Amino acid sequence: MAGSKSKSSRVTLIDVARKSGFSPSTVSIVLSEAPLSRYVAAKTKERIRKAAQSLGYRPDVFARSLRSRRSHTIGVLVFDISDPFCVLILRGIEKTLQSTSYLPILMDAQHDREQFERYFDLLMERRVEGLIVVANWLFDEGGLLERLKDRHMPTMVVGRDVSEKNIGSVIVDNETGGYIAVKHLYELGHRRIAVIRGPGALSDSNRRWNGIHRFAGEHSLQLDEKLVRQLPGAIDPISGFEGGVQITEDLLRSRQKFTALVAFDDLTALGAIRALSGAGRSAPRDCSIIGFDDVPLAALSTPGLTTIRQPMEDMGSAATSRLLNALGNSRVTAEVSTNLELLRPALVLRDSTSRLA
Repeated sequence: MAGSKSKSSRVTLIDVARKSGFSPSTVSIVLSEAPLSRYVAAKTKERIRKAAQSLGYRPDVFARSLRSRRSHTIGVLVFDISDPFCVLILRGIEKTLQSTSYLPILMDAQHDREQFERYFDLLMERRVEGLIVVANWLFDEGGLLERLKDRHMPTMVVGRDVSEKNIGSVIVDNETGGYIAVKHLYELGHRRIAVIRGPGALSDSNRRWNGIHRFAGEHSLQLDEKLVRQLPGAIDPISGFEGGVQITEDLLRSRQKFTALVAFDDLTALGAIRALSGAGRSAPRDCSIIGFDDVPLAALSTPGLTTIRQPMEDMGSAATSRLLNALGNSRVTAEVSTNLELLRPALVLRDSTSRLA
């Protein structure tokens, strides 16, 4: 139809001004929610907003960012998106940003230090206003965190405690998680409990072991050092599964008696279940097994895996909320609290653990 606006044409402030009957400057003040909008009558605001909605008007975010010198973007750097640990954390980040004007820019470093640094530089070039790093247990800090501090970029790290380096961190309470895991097996009657710890350099593993050791001390539970093994250093998250298989096979070959096993994480626990099956045994009939994390695979395995749930979605949400609180201040003075935030884990009961016969 002649004279009608093409569907591909962008609706402008001028169009909204014509539709509403008010000047372009008044329309701009109302739709941008500028400070002067407090002096515009409520009926005028309503009429302008209805006109904008009927025309399908969308603000020019790029032009607005040039005027305000704010990008309204947040960089999300994932160290390895193939790690099941990351998925629910990302969901928490995305849900928290939904109701805001901030757009997340997601980049996967694929456990590559050079890629991480390159993506970090790209995010800086695009003037992101804040950064969230999802750091799994393979995250190698190196000098990366020093670069974050040098650039004075408001930053939150999820999954690793780097608060000692004055960077805000959100993690699960690993010590409490270890305590709950061994407590569950103890209450089922198990006393010969094997433990597969995480890599030695990993603070998460040490804290979970502290929780296990604390419970054992409180209840006079003897932890046989011959039943305590450790995952080697790894290059990808799936190596936890392979480590679980190999260590459990070695425990079975040693003929050391154990009726239950605490695994460092869910993939390690699933590896232990695979090793039992390969030896003609099964969980929980021959050995109760408990994991840590509650990744999606834990509920889908056979048997379903009893585990300690990390509130991963809540962790992503908490980190994002802290970052947004800082960005709500002046862009120049935005600072994120460097405190460590611990979220409580929870026991998830499935079929891989049972009472000792």
